[in-house]
Amino acid sequence: MTVAAYQDVAAASKLQPTTVDPTVVTNAEQIEQKLTEIQQFYERTSVFITGGTGFLGKTLIYKLLTSCPGIENIFLLVRTKRGKDIFSRVEEIFDDAMFDKMKLACPKYDHKIRAIAGDCMLPNLGISPSDREILVESVNIVFHLAATVRFDEKMKTAMQINVKACRDILDLCYEMKHLKSVIYVSTAYTQCPQKVVDERFYEPPIDSTKMISLTDCVSDTMMENITPILLDKWPNTYTFTKAIAEDVVRQNSRGMPIGMFRPGIVIATYQEPVPGWIDNFYGPTGVIAGAGTGVLRTLRADPTKVANMVPVDLCVNGIISAAWDIAERFRTEIMPDPDIPVYNFCTERSNCITWGDFTYTTIKFGSMYPTLKSIWYLCYTSNPNKVMHYLSILFLHYAPAIFFDVIALFIGRKPRLMRTYKKIHRFMDVIEYFSMRQWDFKMDNINALWRKLSRGDQKVFFFDMRQINWDFFLEQYFCGIRQYLLNDPMETVPEALVRWNRLYWLHQAVKVIALLVVYKLVFTIWGFFS
Repeated sequence: MTVAAYQDVAAASKLQPTTVDPTVVTNAEQIEQKLTEIQQFYERTSVFITGGTGFLGKTLIYKLLTSCPGIENIFLLVRTKRGKDIFSRVEEIFDDAMFDKMKLACPKYDHKIRAIAGDCMLPNLGISPSDREILVESVNIVFHLAATVRFDEKMKTAMQINVKACRDILDLCYEMKHLKSVIYVSTAYTQCPQKVVDERFYEPPIDSTKMISLTDCVSDTMMENITPILLDKWPNTYTFTKAIAEDVVRQNSRGMPIGMFRPGIVIATYQEPVPGWIDNFYGPTGVIAGAGTGVLRTLRADPTKVANMVPVDLCVNGIISAAWDIAERFRTEIMPDPDIPVYNFCTERSNCITWGDFTYTTIKFGSMYPTLKSIWYLCYTSNPNKVMHYLSILFLHYAPAIFFDVIALFIGRKPRLMRTYKKIHRFMDVIEYFSMRQWDFKMDNINALWRKLSRGDQKVFFFDMRQINWDFFLEQYFCGIRQYLLNDPMETVPEALVRWNRLYWLHQAVKVIALLVVYKLVFTIWGFFS
């Protein structure tokens, strides 16, 4: 694409989302219009959030502060990290550019934020008795988001953070005197051995009480040795321990108003605070970043399988709405309902995107908005065939890496490309399990919740995956990765296009040279044997 054509193509590609504009409630608006039912539910409440420093947690904090103006306090469980105390870490949360819009709508936001020192790696979350008393006396709504999302995490660590901390949170909730609702955020892939995943609890791989006891009794070395046996049909410690945690929720609900939310692969924002905001390289984000910079050339994925991706802001809206729904169910039931509501929040089969579509749109928008950080032309494919995938890795990843690392050694620089590819391949091995399979996630509860919302709440807390405009979303997703992760502002696109054209012709020249070398090699071998 030429620089001259950039303006026309970019303008033509600016599709509009099918939803309304994101709503930010200011004090003036609050006076002029009546609050929605969900906003009224959050009036004069105190909320406790674990995992508030993470991607999902930050988006949840943003939404609560901008769209639920009546919230009195948001307690955040925060641990010290790399020598920084909890107050410094909380300040860092709000240094992110995503909160710029919120600071205008809610300039006194810091009066509502209260840091609670704690750590999911410690017994009873490491919360002091005085802080625990404050939470017990004050909190009305709990969002338990904290988890280790490393798929290759050691079993003992994953059990402590994903399972034992969940148990400790429920023990704390049981003591709370004014509890209205508890949301435990799980993942859609806890039941990955199942082909059809209903909105209900399943038998865990191992009873949660027994698994906790095993973790406590067995040494670290022995636990690592038996981990492959324990995992059985589960692909990694993340999905395994989250499945165990679901059993903890089921066994420790004790009549509390609690529900479970199972999102798919959570990626960038659809609308709020800005389209395409992202702060991590997990999942498909790493694929786009790797492909967009010309590093990643192959991904083992079945192009016909559905890519179960959900925007983080819609996920948060669903979580906030589910907390209201749980409280309503608990309040209106004559007798307490023994069934804990489960909400699967996944890609709708009636409006989905396949891994093949994902590859195509990545290449399309990568060509429209190239980055100055790219080292080669964007050219990657989805290879469901394992042999072709590994041949692509050999010739398109390892061969160039060895070549450029040798050159780096000769000119006195540190070789880095091979090490980079080793990290990329570890990430590719993790995502392969999910990109080669497809599940049928039932979404009756989440769709019923959407229908239950008033028109006003549907506008403020939009989460209907059936209305997603995927082309618009993936365009913003690619641009968001470019801006927020690669630190390459959109203003550099014309300059990047010039460089992109040069990389394109260099790419074509290398292909011609490679073909000539192969032809010469085959001709030589043929002549030798003939």
